[in-house]
Amino acid sequence: MPTTNQHPILRAAGRMAFLVGLVFAGLYAVFFFAQTGMIFRGDSVIRETPEQWGWTYEDIKRPVPGGETRGWFIPVENARGVVLFSHGNEGNMSTRLEQVRRLRNHGLSVLIYDYGGYGLSTGRPSEKRFYADARAMWDYLVETRGVAPHHIVLYGKSLGGGPTCELARQVKPAGVVLESTFTSMAEAAFREYPWFPASLFVRHRFDNRAKVGEISVPLLVIHSRSDTLYPFAQGQALFALAREPKQFLEVQGDNGEGAAASPRLYDQGWEDFLARALP
Repeated sequence: MPTTNQHPILRAAGRMAFLVGLVFAGLYAVFFFAQTGMIFRGDSVIRETPEQWGWTYEDIKRPVPGGETRGWFIPVENARGVVLFSHGNEGNMSTRLEQVRRLRNHGLSVLIYDYGGYGLSTGRPSEKRFYADARAMWDYLVETRGVAPHHIVLYGKSLGGGPTCELARQVKPAGVVLESTFTSMAEAAFREYPWFPASLFVRHRFDNRAKVGEISVPLLVIHSRSDTLYPFAQGQALFALAREPKQFLEVQGDNGEGAAASPRLYDQGWEDFLARALP
């Protein structure tokens, strides 16, 4: 008697499990194929150039697998060093010239570039392409311009922390700056979608957590407790995993707004770091 009563229940449970699996598979497919557009939000419109700021510059074009990487080399006279600037997600390098101005005020020449699909760089964005873009710009500085590696600072802001961490484990620059960045894209995805195991299906992983400990040069980590995109704890985690010499600069404002929200503290933090990295 008990055995016959179990069959309808088992059949209903099987149908329910099938439907749940179907929904899960559908969500997985949507997330898997849509994540490139969800993660990378570049803009192809160049809004202004260094010339409009009164600066001389060189337009850089470097071939990479899948396209061409474009950048601007913006020199200053008697530069103390060069910053290879990997910018954040939205927009492109033309929307980062205020930050370039701050770097120039520290006596630094700047090479800023766009990732595949951003600005005038051709091709499509991906984790692999970001790494190729950063490496192409490093090779340009070292091989074409003849800049010594110990005169180059790698600077990754927000999403730019991904290619910066990867490049910093391959080369030995003067120092590395990570501002408002994340431990990994998988952890960032889990925070954004805690109800769905998105972290299991992230293709563009940017695993900074696994790489930051391989950086063997002076490191500056900049983060704000008010960061709503990548929490303060992620900046703290990167700093805890990093080797000495390292310093942590706590700023105000949301993601990437430290320079505007606490300018004196921000500029002094950079100057203290540069005194160590580029003595």
